[in-house]
Amino acid sequence: MMLRMPRASNRSISVPIVLSSIAVLLTVAMLVGWILVIRENQSLTRAFWGNYWLLAAGIVSLAVVMCVVVLFSVSLVGEILEGRRQQTFIDSVTHELKSPLASIRLCLDTLERKGLSDSQRIELRRMMRTDVERLSVFVDDILEASRIAHGRHAQMWSVVDLRRLLDEAIAQIRGRYSLEEGSIQLSAPPRVEISTDPTAMDTILKNVLDNAVKYSPSPPRVEVAMRQLGSGLLEISVRDHGIGVERSQLKRIFKRFHRVPSAAVNERSGTGLGLYVVARLLRNLGGSIRAESAGLEQGTTMYIRLPSGVSTVEASTS
Repeated sequence: MMLRMPRASNRSISVPIVLSSIAVLLTVAMLVGWILVIRENQSLTRAFWGNYWLLAAGIVSLAVVMCVVVLFSVSLVGEILEGRRQQTFIDSVTHELKSPLASIRLCLDTLERKGLSDSQRIELRRMMRTDVERLSVFVDDILEASRIAHGRHAQMWSVVDLRRLLDEAIAQIRGRYSLEEGSIQLSAPPRVEISTDPTAMDTILKNVLDNAVKYSPSPPRVEVAMRQLGSGLLEISVRDHGIGVERSQLKRIFKRFHRVPSAAVNERSGTGLGLYVVARLLRNLGGSIRAESAGLEQGTTMYIRLPSGVSTVEASTS
């Protein structure tokens, strides 16, 4: 006989908000009533001059209580939202693990059958490699997010050719999604040297490119450009023509576990960690990232800015 554990009910955000609002209103009512009583009771005021000090102490005390109630409410709401994001993350992890594992198992079972041609075996092996790479990227994102959250990420700085990193990241994303050559277009100088952490920068570029392709209709069309800005800044823009992002979500998409609440996003696999990792890694490198979108179905552009120390060679476009 199996015992089913009771399922915890979802805590509503409206409850702490309503309770804190009532507490604040009651506190304000007490404060106003106290002031009116002391002002009307002239005899008590004349008999005891310390009433004014008592009034001042009461005001300060009630103000402190109000602040505590508000801070408690904000903290409680934050904890509830974090719990919901973590539950969504767990659901996404379960899906992300089950799908490629089921695919790999199916491929292995198919390989055991007799009568398969060499081309069929090659295709099955290719599918398994794709699923293994998908799992590897997924695990790397989780580990990187964990290291960042606990402050254990250390940079290994060196001078690297950013154009070469971009070319390699684009080639890997094309292979991951089996894209045509012109699906991701790059406009950048032939050589851009910058002092940075190559591993972190590689993770940043692949995550942003992966997002641009994943949230675009098939076949995707992504434009990548790199240019030198004033004040010694370098900017990389990644523009897609996909599902877009509502203005209210443009900053939230960089929070841990956050996924835009829409059907188009839920149709795609994801954990809400990719852009969080990108934003935190860029912060550690002294850079930043921001998103722009005209709205749903209008595409999205990611702007990555890196600090000075850039040496470029004659510009060209590819």
